[in-house]
Amino acid sequence: MPTLKFAVLAGDYIGPEVMQEALRVLAHVARQENLQLDYQSADVGGAGIDNHGKALPDSTLRVCEQADAILFGSVGGPKWEKLPPKEQPERAALLPLRKHFTLFANIRPGLLYRELTDASPLKTDRIPDGIDIVCIRELTGGVYFGQPKTTTTLPDGDVQAIDTMVYRRSEVERILKVAIETARGRKGKLCSVDKANVLETSVLWRKTVTEYVARHAPELTLSHMYVDNAAMQLARDPNQFDVFVTENMFGDILSDEMAVICGSLGMLSSASLGAGKNSLGLPFGLYEPAGGTAPDIAGKGIANPCAQILSAALMLRFSFGLDGVAKRMEAAVKKAVTGGIRTGDIAFGRPSVGTKAMADAVIAAL
Repeated sequence: MPTLKFAVLAGDYIGPEVMQEALRVLAHVARQENLQLDYQSADVGGAGIDNHGKALPDSTLRVCEQADAILFGSVGGPKWEKLPPKEQPERAALLPLRKHFTLFANIRPGLLYRELTDASPLKTDRIPDGIDIVCIRELTGGVYFGQPKTTTTLPDGDVQAIDTMVYRRSEVERILKVAIETARGRKGKLCSVDKANVLETSVLWRKTVTEYVARHAPELTLSHMYVDNAAMQLARDPNQFDVFVTENMFGDILSDEMAVICGSLGMLSSASLGAGKNSLGLPFGLYEPAGGTAPDIAGKGIANPCAQILSAALMLRFSFGLDGVAKRMEAAVKKAVTGGIRTGDIAFGRPSVGTKAMADAVIAAL
């Protein structure tokens, strides 16, 4: 009986609620597939601050190091907003995890089912068949991690803040490998997004992408787009993209725009893959919903668990090599959402049937 060993970091507010349902779906799938689940839960984010004094406790990091993957919830919220920026859950938990495990590749599917096109802010005639695109975001370089990063008071009393954007060719090539494999498994189209008309890092990015794809994946259709145009094109005609790849900050912004046009943060999953391998020889990864902690609906039993369930499916695919099982879970979510269990206010991630009932519908569809 194969064993799936992973860490569970549920986080804050709706994080534990949707995580509970994702684990229930996983347990059902495990029984069907004769799999053994071996997971350990640990505090992170605000829960880490409250119970251990910091957003990423040492004990939590040890749990993650002993696992083959991390199933992550959501962190942060108003309770901790008055903390210094460096100590707030979002910055003090996720960024150190990404750095510690070299989680350099963020894969975020942008998926809107045809049956739910009315949930998108885009006109339905622009997306008659829904949306199906993928954002590949470089996750450990760029302005978020570059040094120096300082705030200083100048001799004249003015205050100056500095962030540094840094990229190496090897970092660009590393994320490109992920983007190429993703594009090969889809329509064979890859768009690289940069700001090469302004930024030196983007000049290097574009040159590296052009040369690397020509050398290693000439069969792909490669295009380049400036980030401001890419933002407009996503809103105008998202399906002109198949796979797009970009650096850290641009990817942060564009993937959130993608989430909005897809109609619901409560439906979108993501995978952050590391440079290292787990005990199975597969990519170590962190898997999390695209949305946040939604403090306004926490505790009400109405948060949409689908993004967390779909993130668990990505974990099975990438870190445990169970692509067929992942596809079954994804198909079950689609059937549950589009085939009778119609979500109510899906644009805000709130299925009218409630959190538990939504997961029940997914289980029934498996």
